[in-house]
Amino acid sequence: MESVFSAIEKLGPAGLVLRAILGSLLGIFLLVGFIVLRRWYRARYFRRRSERTVALRARWDEIVSGKIPPTDWRFDPLDCDIVESILLDNIEMSAPDGLPPLLNCLRVSGLLDMLIYEARTAHSWKQRTALLALGRTRAREAIPALVAGLDSRSAETRIAAILDRIVDGQLDAPERSVKNSLANCCRSNPEILVRYLEQARGPVRELLARVLAELASPGLGEELLVLAADALPEVRASAARALGNTNTSYTLPALHSLANDPEWFVRLRAVVALGEIENVGKIRILLRSLCDANRHVRQRAAWVLARMEPQLEQILDDVVATNDDYALQSFISELERSGAIENIAGLIAGSGEGSVQTTLREVVERAKKSVELSGKAVAVAAGAH
Repeated sequence: MESVFSAIEKLGPAGLVLRAILGSLLGIFLLVGFIVLRRWYRARYFRRRSERTVALRARWDEIVSGKIPPTDWRFDPLDCDIVESILLDNIEMSAPDGLPPLLNCLRVSGLLDMLIYEARTAHSWKQRTALLALGRTRAREAIPALVAGLDSRSAETRIAAILDRIVDGQLDAPERSVKNSLANCCRSNPEILVRYLEQARGPVRELLARVLAELASPGLGEELLVLAADALPEVRASAARALGNTNTSYTLPALHSLANDPEWFVRLRAVVALGEIENVGKIRILLRSLCDANRHVRQRAAWVLARMEPQLEQILDDVVATNDDYALQSFISELERSGAIENIAGLIAGSGEGSVQTTLREVVERAKKSVELSGKAVAVAAGAH
């Protein structure tokens, strides 16, 4: 070895280059070795975890009833982690009559005491994980530890404690105050709301979805698609609002689906969101919404279409082609409000005397006269009073 180093030193500057190359190769081999070793270890760990999960599942009733004493699995880190995970999942999905045996197993085994201790004494992510687990236990003993989490120095821990209590139904406060507080706390990290939405049910789920809709960003990704297919109409409406803040490949198809929702206010939120994104493909969806049975949906679709100036002439042609008087009336009224109707009339006047152009010109002229007459009628009525 010494002869090799001495030979390299005799090379002078070339020896330094050779030494650097050898060092790089050594580093690469060590990195590849670490990756291979890590993958082998993880594969071995997950295989062993799967084996232990099957074994514990086979004797699950005996574990819950206490026929298998907690000492048989409690002090094995892997078995303890598996049993805790299964217990929390079962508690979360359990009916009220099936809850006592699960909570008793959690208490007798000492798992509940361990979670409370970690929630009180741990720090950072470990404390937040313990608080999240405590929120899922539905045990009264967890309440003091959750309350103590509100006094943590970490903002994320305080948010986790608040959300745990909200999801568990233990926070009795006005909805507006809770909503504003959550919006302020989670503004920089809205992803935390997604994890709690998976647990929440009923009005709490709707509240969290409304907060998430206010804070949504493209970073949330496909989580919004899950909410767009939710069973609760209010959650679907919030998902539509949130999608308006994302302009990705899945935004338009998701809003297309929501624009055909059975609930009118979900369709309305979808149309409003379509107005927020830049995609010419939304015109086809908006034209269909312009013929919606609900007046509010039609008006909002007309509002969005009337402000798409580069395509206004073609849009007007398409609106006339729908043969829907309500759609045409809504669109022409919005053109008048936006001040674009004069531009449309000028474009039609200079485009020739074809049958379509003549029809469009007559439509615009009739609409303008109708708006003028209605304006005069309102003025007369106001003067009479």
